[in-house]
Amino acid sequence: MTTLKRWMGWLEDEARRTVVFALVSLPALVASFALKGGHDHAQHAATSPLTWDWAWVAVILCGLPIILYAFRKFFTTGSIRAGMLVSVAMIAAVAIGEIFAAGEVAFIMTLGEMLEARTLRKARAGIQALLRMQPKSACLLRDGVESVVDVDSLKTGDLVRVRPGEAVPVDGVVEQGDTSVDEAIITGEPLPVDKAPGDAVMAGTVNQFGSMDVRATRSSGDSTFKRIARLIAEAQGNKAPVVRLADRWASFLVPTAFATALVVGLVTGEVIRAVTILVVFCPCALVLATPTAIMAGMANLSRYGVLVKTGEAIEEMGRIATMAFDKTGTLTIGRPAVADVVSALPEMDPRALLRLAAGAEGRSEHPLGKAIAAAVADAPVASAFKMEPGKGVGAVVEGVRLALGTPSWIRSRGVSMTAEDERRIEAARMEGQAVVAIEADGRFAGWIALSDTLREDAAAIIAELRLRGIGKMLLLTGDHAAAAGKMAAAAGIDIVESNLLPEDKVSLVMSHVDASTAISMVGDGVNDAAALKSATVGIAMGGMGSDIAVEAADIVLMRDDIRMLPYLVTMSRRTLANIRVNIAASLLINGVAIALAARGDLGPALGALVLNAGSLFVVGHAALLLRCRPDAEALQARSEG
Repeated sequence: MTTLKRWMGWLEDEARRTVVFALVSLPALVASFALKGGHDHAQHAATSPLTWDWAWVAVILCGLPIILYAFRKFFTTGSIRAGMLVSVAMIAAVAIGEIFAAGEVAFIMTLGEMLEARTLRKARAGIQALLRMQPKSACLLRDGVESVVDVDSLKTGDLVRVRPGEAVPVDGVVEQGDTSVDEAIITGEPLPVDKAPGDAVMAGTVNQFGSMDVRATRSSGDSTFKRIARLIAEAQGNKAPVVRLADRWASFLVPTAFATALVVGLVTGEVIRAVTILVVFCPCALVLATPTAIMAGMANLSRYGVLVKTGEAIEEMGRIATMAFDKTGTLTIGRPAVADVVSALPEMDPRALLRLAAGAEGRSEHPLGKAIAAAVADAPVASAFKMEPGKGVGAVVEGVRLALGTPSWIRSRGVSMTAEDERRIEAARMEGQAVVAIEADGRFAGWIALSDTLREDAAAIIAELRLRGIGKMLLLTGDHAAAAGKMAAAAGIDIVESNLLPEDKVSLVMSHVDASTAISMVGDGVNDAAALKSATVGIAMGGMGSDIAVEAADIVLMRDDIRMLPYLVTMSRRTLANIRVNIAASLLINGVAIALAARGDLGPALGALVLNAGSLFVVGHAALLLRCRPDAEALQARSEG
């Protein structure tokens, strides 16, 4: 009894139940055909519907759910779906004793629905995961006394204290404290931002070093973080539901089938011809035309590290002519690296200055300090290391007393810079580079500029995408205009939108969707999640990409490499072409079967077998997609991953 209850509980899931019913129905149909010897079915000799036939198993398990669903939909919504035609054909076939024909049609339709259900499942929005990243409590300051409160209770004007390693609970302005804040979760940019009194901070960003007091400028419910969650939810709601291909044709097929069957029955006086017309009108191959091709295309892409979540995504990807890219982590590596070293001392060349700086930063925990230390493999060991949170570090390296940090901190130590040095440092910062100024034995020694680095093959990938039919490409980034323009020019992208917040990216993406232009968005961060969900097709980087972006996207590149993008475009278009051939073939087969049935050359059972042949052709043609392979460079990217 316990085992039976466990099985019944397991079968409560509709998808599992359908699979079990189909698996049971297949051998029942084989037994029905074998026991009849094939002769009766081929000659369409009808028998009494009360006569036992193993095909009844398929009719009951596969056919009855289709009949109940079709009529329930018709009476509750008035909509005519493909299931209505199939239901009437099965009922008519059973009424004249053609149980095998009814079972065949039921089984093929169930198989098609199983495949389609598997390919059209929706991706999870990931909103709850996003909200879990926000701190649940905050340290509220009132009259100098700290108290731990719920983040949702914070309102405009409250003062909160944020210690190193903690996430900022609300949007606000720094009132006290110097620190660096990681804003990647909101802006997507990898370089930490120094914060001092008067600077704005956003909820969800992470305080890295010094403690700071923040005055809330928005309530918790209206924070940047919560707005991103709402944008993702709204974008998911804006996506139109997928309509099955056979259902789109149903409004034409059903009345045409009924009319044709009625005319043939009246003209010939043979009920069996009319029933055969209804059977061969059933869109069995048409139901399989799309899902089989999509499953083959998805299976092929998965071999090469491209996960397509839904059947709709690969169909829409085949129509894409516009593609938008996030910058950081997508076109770029996503980590700061030394871009330039400038020495202000005649006796010290840039290489020597970088070597000393790398030694001083050897024990630093700051991302910029780590990048400088990583730039020199054999950096000397520093002594007297000291860190000033939000400002910089001090150390002695090979007898030289060094200080490295923000230009303002170096100036505050009484070190003067020339007007030309000031101008060049400001120019570097305007280009989006982070600048670390250096003091050596009380003198200004120069500076190191750091920036994100463009992927080596980014320009080649963009050029290849243009050859594959992506005519319009955009760069959408939260970075400075100068830095974004420089990266876009190097990558070969013409249209650049910079200084964008997540809602700005959504607006730009939606402007293309609203104009009925299919657009794909490629990104990797939480700040990209809403734009990924809003786009016709969202593509996320699966390795370095955030869980939120991966869940919001329709397609995931499982390795942090965009070299598979051209193959994704090509494979999607091949899949779309395969679907079109499948549809044309299924309609042709149905048309020929209808003509033969009208002449009396096909009975219900043989007509169902002809439909099976059409279904086999569709499946075989879709399987050709499994033989496609990407080019050598993309395969190399896969092997390196």
